Amino acid sequence: MRYHKLSPYEEGIILHKQTERPATGEYDRFDWPGVFVCKQCDAPLYLAENKFSAGCGWPSFDEEVLGAVRRAPDGDRTEILCGRCGAHLGHVFNGEQLTKKNVRHCVNSASLFFEPALTEEGYERAFFAGGCFWGVEYWMEREKGVVRTRVGYMGGDVVGPTYEEVGSGKTGHAEVVEVVFDSRIISYEAVARVFFEIHDPTQLMRQGPDRGEQYRSAVFYVTEKQKQICEELIGGLRGLSVVTQLVPASRFYPAEAYHQRYYDKTGKEPYCHVRVKRF
Repeated sequence: MRYHKLSPYEEGIILHKQTERPATGEYDRFDWPGVFVCKQCDAPLYLAENKFSAGCGWPSFDEEVLGAVRRAPDGDRTEILCGRCGAHLGHVFNGEQLTKKNVRHCVNSASLFFEPALTEEGYERAFFAGGCFWGVEYWMEREKGVVRTRVGYMGGDVVGPTYEEVGSGKTGHAEVVEVVFDSRIISYEAVARVFFEIHDPTQLMRQGPDRGEQYRSAVFYVTEKQKQICEELIGGLRGLSVVTQLVPASRFYPAEAYHQRYYDKTGKEPYCHVRVKRF
């Protein structure tokens, strides 16, 4: 693994288990849809839907991404750490009756990075992996209501990956397309339908002639609603053995400039992506 370089302040909290002063953290009074990921290793930790105001001065969550957080004894308290890299997050408390789930993950803002579900303009973001990102972007950017697209990398355990590193198959990243769209014109469901029609969701760790984990079929959701919509769409693909992964988004790394809008730049057309009506 390769981790992010931490500031001295972040090191104090993440590595040396210090605690930020209450009501000073970036995400204490923060209400925005998206995914909170580990500041050190990018692992997805919490969906914003599970954040609530506990009035304690730190970000509070009543549910973590499944398997993302591990617990450890800390005197009369229970420490919570990133399940991937062991970064100190904070502490977990039970029985306070603050939410129906009756649990509170009290987390330091400095331990978190936020991947938003919306842009500053209010457009929605979606992330799809379906083989070579050139072809997925080619089809996505042509949909009415899609404001812009970017190709990049997501879902691995090496920070700041390059195309060559991702292509080696050793980082765990997928080639991903970020789709920014105006939900007043096109819905997330409509965008996701395009995704399932422009690639073969039954091909495991490949797409056409491109083989490897980086070419896997995956939806990286930033809200629970996006996940539910894709589950329903997959359920409607009767007769197909769909292998598409539905996983929470992690940090998105834009690919190198020469990969962006590749087919528009070259005048070529996708060699492994053809739209097939499936719904």
